[in-house]
Amino acid sequence: METKNKLVRVFAGSEITVNLLQYELEKEGIPTNIVNEYDQSSLRGYSPGTPYSVDLFVLDTDAEKAEPIVQDFMKNNKM
Repeated sequence: METKNKLVRVFAGSEITVNLLQYELEKEGIPTNIVNEYDQSSLRGYSPGTPYSVDLFVLDTDAEKAEPIVQDFMKNNKM
């Protein structure tokens, strides 16, 4: 039987901030996934959120490793 990993949201913010954090996580070997519903929905002709609402996800198996990196990032950027 195949086990599937789940995605866990570790951060939400502006696209620029999410991209910076994504770089920090991937530098440590943690793959990420960005979901920008504003961009996706505006391509479909409607807008459910704001352009500053971008989510950053990691695999559930990497969440524990990602947590201190996210916390340090938020502390260093006064969030």
